[in-house]
Amino acid sequence: MTSVAFAIPGDLSRPTGGYAYDRHVLRLLPEFGVEPVHVALPGSFPEPSDADLAETSRLLLAQDWRTPLLIDGLAYGAFPTGLAAGLAGRVIALCHHPLGLETGLDAARAADLIRLETAALGYAGAVIVTSRATRDILIAQFGVPAGRITVAEPGVEPAGRASERRFGEAVRLLAVGSLSPRKGYDILIEALAAIPMLPWHLTIIGTEAAGSSYGTMLRALIAAKGLESHVTLHGALTDAEVDAHYRNSDIFVMASHYEGYGMALTEALARGLPIVTTLSGSGAMQLPDAAAQKVAPGDAGGLAGALAYLIGDAGARLRHADAAWAAAASLPRWTDTARIIATVCKTFRPQG
Repeated sequence: MTSVAFAIPGDLSRPTGGYAYDRHVLRLLPEFGVEPVHVALPGSFPEPSDADLAETSRLLLAQDWRTPLLIDGLAYGAFPTGLAAGLAGRVIALCHHPLGLETGLDAARAADLIRLETAALGYAGAVIVTSRATRDILIAQFGVPAGRITVAEPGVEPAGRASERRFGEAVRLLAVGSLSPRKGYDILIEALAAIPMLPWHLTIIGTEAAGSSYGTMLRALIAAKGLESHVTLHGALTDAEVDAHYRNSDIFVMASHYEGYGMALTEALARGLPIVTTLSGSGAMQLPDAAAQKVAPGDAGGLAGALAYLIGDAGARLRHADAAWAAAASLPRWTDTARIIATVCKTFRPQG
């Protein structure tokens, strides 16, 4: 069996799409002849301290040089050039989305991260991305040769269909994703504030990064719009609790400015939920038009119109739901994702 050291920063149990992807891959790689060893890197990435960089270097250099280093991009994209160069030819980089394209960064930090990730990817022997859109960005903006990139889109497990809304209840909207500027929740609140006369309730499930003020700003915006009784913010929930929210919702909404893929969209599709989404990544672009209302990122007016249409028209919701449920049958599974990554790991020959 092929061994691979899978280096991931921070708490692997965090309820984000990137960590969920990593957990599924760790669990399933042995089914395809690859034995992963989880190397837990410091959790400060992508803003590591000097001490954390030194610990990262120690952990990675301690691995047998014949073992491929599969490194999550949350860390690898922020590696100083010296660290990346010292691992040249040994790394399979897993890029969920480029760090420098994160919404809310100041221009100087964004440019710095793009410079670091460009250099680091240049030292990687192979690159795995989670979407075709990210592949295209790495080729066009980061200079990664197309032949070095493999696309391993997120999978989804079969799920039960969401329950139908009971007559007389408010339409239940669901959004899932970390509380960060990139997710566009402030745009979503602005959109919903424009349609106060329709019966709706929004649940947002997402944790906030340590030191971030976005959640505080979002709560203040909700209060300023007088929507406290219409919006519920949840932090970390168990997988079973998140699944229950999917199954008991009427509309899934994603307002992101940018997504490497947008795993929550396929989770919604798998449950036959009608979707309102921004065209923020491969996941949104691949959704069947019959299942989703799609608007431009940052367009609060367009988002309001799409939400008002589905909230106000039960027949339209049902048509979208039927289309989503039909499309769910053809979604890739996590075994497909793991099989692709296992093939890269088994054919990779570390150089050093």
